[in-house]
Amino acid sequence: MKGGGLWALVVLLAGVLVALTQGRTDIPLADLGSLVWSMLQGAPAPDEQVQTIVWQIRVPRTLAAIAVGAALAVAGTAFQGLFRNPLVSPDILGASGGAALGAVLGIFFSFGVLGIQASAFAGGLLAVALVYSVGSTVRHGDPVLVLILAGVVVGALLGAGIGMVKVLADPYNQLPAMTFWLLGSLAGAHASDLLPLLLPVLCGTAVLLLLRWRMDVMSLPEEEARALGARTTLLRLLIVAAATLVTAASVAAAGIVGWVGLVVPHLARFLVGPAFPRLLPTAALLGGGFLLFIDTLARSLAPVEIPLGILTALIGSPFFIVLLRRASKGWM
Repeated sequence: MKGGGLWALVVLLAGVLVALTQGRTDIPLADLGSLVWSMLQGAPAPDEQVQTIVWQIRVPRTLAAIAVGAALAVAGTAFQGLFRNPLVSPDILGASGGAALGAVLGIFFSFGVLGIQASAFAGGLLAVALVYSVGSTVRHGDPVLVLILAGVVVGALLGAGIGMVKVLADPYNQLPAMTFWLLGSLAGAHASDLLPLLLPVLCGTAVLLLLRWRMDVMSLPEEEARALGARTTLLRLLIVAAATLVTAASVAAAGIVGWVGLVVPHLARFLVGPAFPRLLPTAALLGGGFLLFIDTLARSLAPVEIPLGILTALIGSPFFIVLLRRASKGWM
């Protein structure tokens, strides 16, 4: 079990290596090594074309893929533990739907790239705030179940809002952009986009990592957690806020990328067990490596780039069926 984290790190490093060397223009490993060595020595790059491809295109995209994959995996792990449900994903409280609505509104009103990302980010946070407000008005019943039901209702409203904006959008310019964005892609990832993505992802992930010991207690029933001295209301609010922050940031940068936050936590649980002190870091490493491989396939398989959401669904859905079949063995 202790070696599970090492396997996750190997997956991430292998994903980085594949992402930097494979694509429309394959870069031999020797050329990549020469480029890195020349940089360490302060010497001119041996091949300027390779330098441009690696440092200006692939490195920013690789960092973005790691951040998005890790964010979705960590958020999925936190939500599954908090709601005590292995089928919960990061968009359960409307973060993905709110970010999607904010993005399509940004496209509809012809915002720039940063404007679209900002509106998507704000939409995700506002959606979860709305879900939490609706859930807090219900005084009776299981608070976890109330939050999930509120998320389902608000998610349906957000879906209706997205549909309305798409109906009103220009079918020749705006609608294709909305459709492509909703399918998920890292094609537009540049160095200037990394700070708005990495800052909230690092902050939200840091909060979850600091709370990972208490999350073991929060995975217990409400009465048992309180009996152990846990301030369940405050902890639930902090976990939801941090998981929503990283989810909204990843959706704002890459669009809707499904299945990562649902499948990867189960893989991490298989490697290191259900204890959150080991589970969360392992899920982050696996999520980053998983999305790196998916993104490399997306830009390499066809003459045009395949949206990430399509590939994650094609790979994640049959894989999750296998996970469901093995659930009876007790590690899910």
